[in-house]
Amino acid sequence: MLVTASSNQTSLYRLTGHSLAATGEAASVQPVAQTAKSGSAQSGQYTPEQLSQIAELKARDQEVRAHEQAHLSAAGGIAVSGARFTFVTGPDGQRYATGGEVNIDVSEVAGDPEATLRKADTIRRAALAPANPSGPDQSIAAKAAAMANKARGELLNSQKQPSRNGELIDLTA
Repeated sequence: MLVTASSNQTSLYRLTGHSLAATGEAASVQPVAQTAKSGSAQSGQYTPEQLSQIAELKARDQEVRAHEQAHLSAAGGIAVSGARFTFVTGPDGQRYATGGEVNIDVSEVAGDPEATLRKADTIRRAALAPANPSGPDQSIAAKAAAMANKARGELLNSQKQPSRNGELIDLTA
């Protein structure tokens, strides 16, 4: 089973006109005025609104990339892909990451509760590695904790002594 650890803790940003609005899909950033794009934007001059949009996009890009890198670093060998990003294009023509994901293998290790316990620990650490884990990250961490509890139960069951029903024990000393 694969699970995606994601930095989409907030909706993706869609920049339209003068405002920054949340949306569930990636979008291109539209310039505040078409004349700004064709005239002054090409020469490096942007309106204050565009400069604000660019600054917000740059900050979000850095946050998303750091978030996904934290997942990758903590996941180690259970990561089955590198980070994948969702991008928007800013008024400056640059692409900025606004969301991302890292796929990790969250399957149990068949027949080996000790290995499953270690893997569950790694999954939990990877899910909670970013400074601000998203809702999906926290959900993955909770599932990893449940997987660890199940593995602990299996370990305890395998370590129990066989029942001594009907056997007499000498309690005199």
